[in-house]
Amino acid sequence: MGDMEAKALEAYVNVRRWGRQVLLAVCDAELLGKTFTDSDIVFEVKEEFYKGFKTTVDEALNLIEESTIVNLVGCNTVKKAIERGYVHPEAVITICGILHAQIVKM
Repeated sequence: MGDMEAKALEAYVNVRRWGRQVLLAVCDAELLGKTFTDSDIVFEVKEEFYKGFKTTVDEALNLIEESTIVNLVGCNTVKKAIERGYVHPEAVITICGILHAQIVKM
């Protein structure tokens, strides 16, 4: 695997726990700290929300199993979550060309 390919599949992960809830936030590494604007929409990939630690997209998605609320941003992350069956393709929204999905387990 070349450096470029490995880099493209990295993600930032942040896990927060309170009571029985586990919030998992994952974004493609290259999107962290960026702001996307599309007419009325301003979408910020905020460091304080997403930046916990850097890992691979695969490792990040493994954390979905133990999470109750999941926030996913980025084409690599969301497409891999769809491949794994965590996210239905119709549940994905696109903001400024960036894929975004949420999972809430009741």
